[in-house]
Amino acid sequence: MIGGADPYIPGHGDLSFDVEHYDLALDYKVDTNHLAGRAVLRCRANQDLERIQLDLHALRVAKVTLDGAVPRRHQHRAGRLVLQPHTPVPAGEAFTVTVTYSGRPTTVPGADGGAGWEELTDGAIVAAQPDGAPTWFPCNDRPSNKATYRFEVSTPVGYRTVANGRLVGRRAASSRVVWIYEQPEPMATYLATLQIGRYRTTVLTGSPVPISVEAPSGLASEVGLALSRQAEMMRVFVDLFGPYPFAAYTVVVTEDDLEIPLESQTLSTFGANHLTTDWQDQRLIAHELSHQWFGNSLTATTWRDIWLHEGFACYCEWIWSEAAGGRSAQRLASEHWRRLNSAPQDLILADPSRARMFDDRVYKRGALLLHALRLKLGDPQFFSMVRDWVATNQHGGVTTTRFIEHVGRAAGGSEPGVRQLLNAWLFQPQLPALPASSR
Repeated sequence: MIGGADPYIPGHGDLSFDVEHYDLALDYKVDTNHLAGRAVLRCRANQDLERIQLDLHALRVAKVTLDGAVPRRHQHRAGRLVLQPHTPVPAGEAFTVTVTYSGRPTTVPGADGGAGWEELTDGAIVAAQPDGAPTWFPCNDRPSNKATYRFEVSTPVGYRTVANGRLVGRRAASSRVVWIYEQPEPMATYLATLQIGRYRTTVLTGSPVPISVEAPSGLASEVGLALSRQAEMMRVFVDLFGPYPFAAYTVVVTEDDLEIPLESQTLSTFGANHLTTDWQDQRLIAHELSHQWFGNSLTATTWRDIWLHEGFACYCEWIWSEAAGGRSAQRLASEHWRRLNSAPQDLILADPSRARMFDDRVYKRGALLLHALRLKLGDPQFFSMVRDWVATNQHGGVTTTRFIEHVGRAAGGSEPGVRQLLNAWLFQPQLPALPASSR
């Protein structure tokens, strides 16, 4: 029963079927942290199904239907909602599961702290990486199952609700407001989010992509200063990586301090404590924006390949520093190489282990691998390779094996040396030397 689709996140996800669309109707009471929901999941069987397993944490299930009828039985225990159909669902067949549920959402405890739904001083936030999605809706919680979404969320008057995708409707309902968002590009469950607070909307200018900021009005001056180069940052990344993969980008700033910022598909969230022009905060702003390409549009199908998200995002910090007139990527790479060289040499980048999936060495070694490739290929060939990687895999799943094959094709006559370089950085614990730089 524990099982799961990914050894890094045991007890989550099911490979036997895919959810193709989530339709979530939610009602949230801020003062009591009470969530009531009705989730309609349109699914397709990957094999004959004698049971259907969904993930749902710490919420009470009131009713379950399968294609509009009560299933033979269902059981909700230990974070798993298991349905048994009256007859097996044949492979390839579409089916719909509807779940009505409620309760006080809370985080999923884990080695890296809780993930999922969190109360703020006055509102709520969802920070679901890697396994927090089931804290607020029933789902097939694995990054390889990307689906489209519709959110219809009722919250009290005076609060703004932000979710993934486009705001397509808003209506008053007594003392409440119903917010409707649609996310038409496929999205992994851990990237789905709700941000609820007393926010005011500001539109940033000068960007090739619409950018809006949702923040408390009392933080307007700090937000304006900290995000003064957000539009320029977007221009740099669009130029280097290709078109922004979604219709718009939203930055949410909470009144509360947050331990770390987080990216969700089409938006990023920062705490009030991240609103400075210091490099430490500016690099995080670049990091989270870059995840829209690396992590959100291109999503690793298994968590062992998390370097494909975090290595790219960390390298984008260095790229932004270089573009913004700060330290060059070469200087930053040299500095971080020296630090990693003095750290324990016991991490395999392509499979760091569950305990080390968020180890800073995954981030920095992934970035160093990319810089080593850049030095090996040269800027024109390297950035052409990256743009093609982004375009070829847009809105899909990616793996380390696929990346190696892609780089090999892009390298042409340099393929043997490039494959040797990738093997050393990805599969050997000893930190390789950086190639010589002519820059």
